[in-house]
Amino acid sequence: MDRRRAIVYVAGGVAALPVLWFAWSWLTYPSDHTPKGAYLRVMSAVNQGKPEAFFAYLETEARHSCYTIQSYRKKARDRVLRSYPEPERSRLAAEYKAEAEAHGGPDIFAMEAHRHGWLTRLRRDMSGVKMVEIKGERATVETVRGTRYPFRRRKNGIWGLTLFTATLVSEADKAARDYRMVVKAANDYDRVRREHAGK
Repeated sequence: MDRRRAIVYVAGGVAALPVLWFAWSWLTYPSDHTPKGAYLRVMSAVNQGKPEAFFAYLETEARHSCYTIQSYRKKARDRVLRSYPEPERSRLAAEYKAEAEAHGGPDIFAMEAHRHGWLTRLRRDMSGVKMVEIKGERATVETVRGTRYPFRRRKNGIWGLTLFTATLVSEADKAARDYRMVVKAANDYDRVRREHAGK
């Protein structure tokens, strides 16, 4: 009886080990309200090959730019489909399709990450944290390989990676310019169509 009880206790202890390990890891994992915690979450998403999974750890301006790209591409595509003649309609609608039909900012960021090869770059450079330097709302995470990653604290306290902000802002500006050009051409097409209809 004592032997059976001992076996049950040992088996129960072995079965509990993964649960205890997970609980310990969860309790000791740095908060994303620290630069190190945000960096580790980015690194985890990169290792999984899922850039959309670290969208939450981009700085605010980068996140807003992704939503801006999606919004302008959707509006541009809608206007192209409504007003442009063929073959321009099909060509531009196809060009804007992926971004126009994206499910918000995380999808747009994933598209940009694949387009620019950001995952490959991060996989090559990311490694363990050597040190963290914080100066006000900005921080730098330096890895054991010597790569430095810049972060900025967002209003909600989460630290956001700033590495891709300039490119995303530039892409958002381009999407806005493209939309204005689409609207201008669409207005011309609509005017010509009305004039022909009135003859």
